[in-house]
Amino acid sequence: MKSLEYLYKIGNGPSSSHTMGPKKACQVFLKRYPSCDSYKVTLYGSLALTGKGHLTDYIIKETLKNSIVNFDLFTEEKHPNTMLIEGFNNENLVGRLKFYSVGGGAIQVEGEALKLEEDIYSLNSLVEITKYCKENNVSPVDYVNSVEPNLDEYLDLVLDTMASTLKKGLAATTVIPGKLGLKRKAKLLLEEANSKQILVDQGTKKLMAYAYALAEENASGGIVVTAPTCGASGVLPAIIFYLKDIYNTDRKTMRDGLKIAGLIGNLVKQNASISGAEAGCQAEVGTASSMAAAYAAYIFGGDINKIERAAEIALEHHLGLTCDPVDGYVQIPCIERNAVAAISAIEAAKLAIYLDSKDAKISFDMVVSTMLETGRSLPREFRETSQGGLAKTYYGDKK
Repeated sequence: MKSLEYLYKIGNGPSSSHTMGPKKACQVFLKRYPSCDSYKVTLYGSLALTGKGHLTDYIIKETLKNSIVNFDLFTEEKHPNTMLIEGFNNENLVGRLKFYSVGGGAIQVEGEALKLEEDIYSLNSLVEITKYCKENNVSPVDYVNSVEPNLDEYLDLVLDTMASTLKKGLAATTVIPGKLGLKRKAKLLLEEANSKQILVDQGTKKLMAYAYALAEENASGGIVVTAPTCGASGVLPAIIFYLKDIYNTDRKTMRDGLKIAGLIGNLVKQNASISGAEAGCQAEVGTASSMAAAYAAYIFGGDINKIERAAEIALEHHLGLTCDPVDGYVQIPCIERNAVAAISAIEAAKLAIYLDSKDAKISFDMVVSTMLETGRSLPREFRETSQGGLAKTYYGDKK
């Protein structure tokens, strides 16, 4: 597995697969073919079907000046997030590269191994990590520190970025960009959290407000941290700052919790997928909820077995979750889904603490494998194409 720095990436929303990945692909092309004066970019699969709503064409044109972007809705490619870049000089073809945006902002060049970053973790399953920790009498945080001893400074930047995004999201009242005309709700939810209405406890209202604030900032193209993706970037930081309010957690504890959550996200990324276009929203929001549950279990004082149980419960109960953004915008149902996943994460962590871990029949690694199998079995319409699910029924038969 790679460094947690490649899981917790900082950049503009609304989609790590559809904006951060394509931007990185363009940057790779510019470096390899610096003499080009114009470009033609063809998008396939989910990038073509939902690229407008995800601002894919915008980020490409911002990165590759003098470029034309074409949307190929019909050609089937090896990966659902495929883009072909052709570069020209004086109208003569200089170079062409095909890229796959594989999730979390990571890309793969066709014909080249997906190892643009170095693998530094030798243990690639939670059962291996648990065995190592028990045999060496160390915690999972100690394990991360042994592999990445200089990670803390970057995680401080991650926490500061999350806090800044949350603050902006809670203060904003503008309509979220896009033709859906969606109004922001985070500030209203936070005000409700301070009311005397008892239908929902004030803590849960605050957690919902935090998740909405972060997801709404992402949908508006704000700066976010992938955790593990842009579309799911509201879940983990909502849990982090919600629990900070309750337990007054210090910076070191928050950093260590990020390491725990990062291990969980990295394992899913390594052994399954964090791409909605490849495995549905279970890969994005499901993984985010699993990471957040692991973080919460750690804050609650759980050992590695409790942490695994929390992560397993959260991911297991997101299995089969489809990715069906209306009009390709990371808004409906994505924003609300972040809030629900944050609530699920807290409850999964509580359940894990209450239950006897020795009784667990299902392991985290088993659920990760099941998630990948489930994702591959989902019809294409339910994997970030905006051709099925809510994206279709929202407009009825007119779309």
